[in-house]
Amino acid sequence: MSQDQTDGGGPGTAPAGGGPPEYAELPAYAELPAYAERVLDVADLIPPGRVMTYGDVAEWLGDGGPRQVGRAMALYGSAVPWWRVVRSDGTLLPSHELRALEHYRAEGTPLREASRQAEGHIPKLDMRRARWDGRGVEGAGGAGGEGEEAHT
Repeated sequence: MSQDQTDGGGPGTAPAGGGPPEYAELPAYAELPAYAERVLDVADLIPPGRVMTYGDVAEWLGDGGPRQVGRAMALYGSAVPWWRVVRSDGTLLPSHELRALEHYRAEGTPLREASRQAEGHIPKLDMRRARWDGRGVEGAGGAGGEGEEAHT
């Protein structure tokens, strides 16, 4: 599948309004790939106001990498709080910035306001404060479990 067929943004972009169907709306014959289902399960665990990077999710799962997580989110992420799985530098997803920003503000996700020189004045996530390490979740699995260093 080409980059334009995956919502125009390629791996790591959340589905647009006209993108892939919601998880619950997938036809019975369209089985969700196991890896994608695991990625979506982790995205569902992230509390409001917190985020995990694509790499954090892959580390949590102990499988794949940021690109595989991004691909799963691009194809199936509309079924979960997609705005909580982010780029490691805190920049908002291109072409989804405003939708994500609405969610971040509603949830109280820590942001760093953009300077007046920044293109479009779009803030970035404050990754030091917003990043979630998965602690406190019963059955927290993968590499993010007990004994691992917190992501900061």
